[in-house]
Amino acid sequence: MEAVQAIAEPRRREILRLVWEDELCAGDIAERFEVTFGAVSQHLKVLREAGLVTLRQEGRKRYYRADHEALGPLAAYLQSMWAEKLDVLAELAEAAQRAEGSKGNGG
Repeated sequence: MEAVQAIAEPRRREILRLVWEDELCAGDIAERFEVTFGAVSQHLKVLREAGLVTLRQEGRKRYYRADHEALGPLAAYLQSMWAEKLDVLAELAEAAQRAEGSKGNGG
């Protein structure tokens, strides 16, 4: 249940998406959000304590990566959710291109 509570927060889901395939340092993750580094650090702590991300420290930097195995069935749910969002974005982009094309054709 801790894992479900951890991913209930939208920013934590976005952090998981960012570190799904690639390992990123905390600073690189924080740059993607319009909140303080401290707030992102707290989200990372929740994800780490829930066992959803792995942590590797190299010098002063901390690197995070999603732990797919620990996510279990939640991994498939998250991937399908992200895929749906990508499909919607693709549809919007295609509609925008069609609208631009019709403007150029006198319509």
